[in-house]
Amino acid sequence: MSNPIKEKCKSLRLAYVSDIYEKIPFESPEQYVTALLQQELELREAVKGERLIKKAKFMNEKELTNYQWSDHIRFPPQLDRQTLESLYFIDKKENVILTGAPGTGKSHLVTGLGRKACRNGYEVRFYRVADLVDLLEKSWREGRFQSLRNKFKKVDMIILDEMGYVPFSKDGAELLFQLISDWYEQCSLVITSNLEFSQWNRIFVDARLTAALVDRVIHHAHILSFTGDSYRVKHALSNH
Repeated sequence: MSNPIKEKCKSLRLAYVSDIYEKIPFESPEQYVTALLQQELELREAVKGERLIKKAKFMNEKELTNYQWSDHIRFPPQLDRQTLESLYFIDKKENVILTGAPGTGKSHLVTGLGRKACRNGYEVRFYRVADLVDLLEKSWREGRFQSLRNKFKKVDMIILDEMGYVPFSKDGAELLFQLISDWYEQCSLVITSNLEFSQWNRIFVDARLTAALVDRVIHHAHILSFTGDSYRVKHALSNH
């Protein structure tokens, strides 16, 4: 590898050209330069996507490519699989709510959508709801709640997984409500829940707070219903 080329690429902030320029086939000067710069851009995007995935803090590495679609998912009239996978709802700052029994594939789907969004250059954050509420209560006690709220200002998509598995304290519910109010029409919120909206008052102790929260969440929202039995249970039974 030629050091002068490496040095010039460094000065121009071309991270990959010095490693790939010998591997690009040459047909004409224009074709060669176009292909070289295209490779540089693609490698930059790939690295940026992986960096955003790391920042999002997903719980696992599940992808859309190995998601098992089936007819147990009921889509709303204005949405289908292709439209959902296109991630158009992020630019429109619309919400996606997935409700249904545990083990029906909700978390896998939202993780896959989130990882694809990162690779498309979107800022994403992933939280289990119970963990987020613990974080909010801790930040409130330590006087850091406002700085935590500020960290979401440039986030495009926030995934709240497992809403309804653990009831909150009154303080935790109010802090979460403040965050969701901040996010309203500012970013895309993706929520999975094992409870229907009418049952959310089980986790949010205040009925008025629950009504206000549901109102914000379902406005501009696509609601997917997951029916049928748990994949995990079916898989466990089929192995016996």
